[in-house]
Amino acid sequence: MAGKYVLKNSKAGKFSFMLVDDNDQILMTSETYESRAAALNGIESCKKNGIEENRFERKLSTANDPYFVLKAANGQTIGKSQMYSSAAAMENEIALVKANAASAIEDNTH
Repeated sequence: MAGKYVLKNSKAGKFSFMLVDDNDQILMTSETYESRAAALNGIESCKKNGIEENRFERKLSTANDPYFVLKAANGQTIGKSQMYSSAAAMENEIALVKANAASAIEDNTH
């Protein structure tokens, strides 16, 4: 697998990242960060926690669509997934996050 973290900044001066797989499918989207350094720390936290099964919190939306949240050891949310049509699809994406957790960073904050 050759996934990557895509680091980007908004016009409002905030930063976020996405973890994408080798087909550029978004696996997870981060929270918004105030600085580039904080977003880079978020990526490092994702690399560390994204391989730990107990860091994935499985949830249901108000429409009963499954999704997951990746949390750090301190309980802080690192990122979350899209909504899925089934629990099996969500579990497949969690497996992809684990497989791509150690990916390189593509910095688009220029």
